[in-house]
Amino acid sequence: MSDLVVGLGLVLVIEGLLWALVPNLAARLLEAAASVPQSSLRIAGWSSVLVGLGLVWLIRG
Repeated sequence: MSDLVVGLGLVLVIEGLLWALVPNLAARLLEAAASVPQSSLRIAGWSSVLVGLGLVWLIRG
């Protein structure tokens, strides 16, 4: 369970750095994502989930 909390903390650090260091880029990325079809976003999201699970399995497995 502590690994999950550490992982969530790292996500917050990385996303926070994006907004703190380059807020204009972050806003442009949000605008670009809003113009992408939902099906493409869904495929990218599930792909990220699978790659992330694969990495965790390789490292912790």
